[in-house]
Amino acid sequence: MSNNRFRLWLPLIFSLVMILGMFFGYKMREKMPVGAKFFSTEKKGTVQEVLDLISNRYVDPIKTDTLADAAIQEMLTHLDPHSIFIPAEDLQQVNEDLAGKFEGIGIEFNIFNDTINVLSVLKGGPSEQAGLQVGDKFLKIGDSAVVGKKIDGDMVRQLLRGLRGSKIKVIVLRANEKKEYSITRGIIPLFSLDAAYMIAPSTGYIRLNKFSETTYEEFMEAMQKLKEQDVQKMILDLRGNGGGILQEAVEIADEFLDDNKLIVYTQGDHVNKQEFRAKREGIFEKGKLVVLIDEGSASASEVLTGALQDWDRAEVVGRRSFGKGLVQEQYNLTDGSALRLTIARYYTPLGRSIQKPYDQGLENYNDELLDRYHKGGLMNADSNRNDKGQAYQTPDGKKVYGGGGITPDVFVAIDTAGITDKIARLYTKNTIGNFVYNYYVDNISQFKLFTDPASFEKGFDVDDKVWNALTDFAKKDSIPLNELSPSDKSFLRQRLKSLFARQQWRNEGFYEVNNVKDPIVKKALEELNK
Repeated sequence: MSNNRFRLWLPLIFSLVMILGMFFGYKMREKMPVGAKFFSTEKKGTVQEVLDLISNRYVDPIKTDTLADAAIQEMLTHLDPHSIFIPAEDLQQVNEDLAGKFEGIGIEFNIFNDTINVLSVLKGGPSEQAGLQVGDKFLKIGDSAVVGKKIDGDMVRQLLRGLRGSKIKVIVLRANEKKEYSITRGIIPLFSLDAAYMIAPSTGYIRLNKFSETTYEEFMEAMQKLKEQDVQKMILDLRGNGGGILQEAVEIADEFLDDNKLIVYTQGDHVNKQEFRAKREGIFEKGKLVVLIDEGSASASEVLTGALQDWDRAEVVGRRSFGKGLVQEQYNLTDGSALRLTIARYYTPLGRSIQKPYDQGLENYNDELLDRYHKGGLMNADSNRNDKGQAYQTPDGKKVYGGGGITPDVFVAIDTAGITDKIARLYTKNTIGNFVYNYYVDNISQFKLFTDPASFEKGFDVDDKVWNALTDFAKKDSIPLNELSPSDKSFLRQRLKSLFARQQWRNEGFYEVNNVKDPIVKKALEELNK
């Protein structure tokens, strides 16, 4: 009987012994010196061990967070060029750019001679509702006096931005008169669509600068307006568009492709193959379409272009695209930072991977575009071609190639006018930006006579008065303009006109005026009219 009772109590006794053993073991562990361990509940990696030792034993005080960030950055250099670590202080701006919005007051500003000047005011935004105008100069933001002090753009943004619904009081100088405003912050859009208008009879034009969470919505609103104007042919401008959210590019491709056509598929060692297909009736499945690309078109831009080229849906005009065929996923980390890690490659409908090689190191990868320039890749079609990779054939029998970007169907060389040293200095010193703003503010009544970019393009000339004013302004920055070549003068006059239009109508005005002389746009119109 006693043996049976002992067997019944035996499991409970073992449990109590184990619990007591673990308790005393942890107590003993807490009293042991740093380097001594009898056991550990988890195994730390070498990097973490080194950081712990530095934190606990190093001779001088040191911020281990900085060391950890540097260690992560170094690790990522051994992967691909697009796996990146985003420090906590930079993450908000990165996320805002992808979200396509932020919380603030809705102005563009620049700092001239230690004074914050209002360059433009968002139509319908908080600042316009409060009464701010182009040309206002900030004297005080909240409790901070800002005039005549060394201040940079990041500091200004920190002062002006804040939670939606919060208020900020500002004092500005307007025509030598102080004015005080109370501005209620709101949601400010970061538009990914620069321009959308009828560029020629029955021909629409849309330019996208990125693919954010709002891009497809912006695109559809623009297309609806163009459809109301009976658009029959389209130019989609993706030059300089570095990509963004893949799904947004897929949604736009779906508006051009019919049936159940494959748009793109992704695949990686730890990610199963995923196909993205057209799934609905698109807004522009019929009608001629031209896509504009250049060496700055990357990632999601190449997904969209590749799908339309593979299905013979669009003619691609411009120069070879960047060549980024890797898909990143963002993982938020516990300290507020994030890791954007490459998890897959994407492939066009024909199976093309257009990622350019990166096995020669990050420096060579980053210098590849410069190599294109030096080797004539931006100047002539033969040097711009990418026909060394695997060849594929479209349904209409056209040959296309994988690796190293997307080669356009029609090549247009880069315009070398306007890239001389003197004109470059106008930009690096921001001389041209300062001049355009100051001349516009001083002559705002003249500019306000024009009601839209089209009337401005036809009715405004950069005459001798404007040119002489620029020449005098540039002299202050030691940039003589009296020896420019005729082609450089012509380029600069056209650029000034476009920048004045931007000053009044933001990016929409700039592109509507600049496109009139843009060689790639002119070639696209020729192709559409064939």
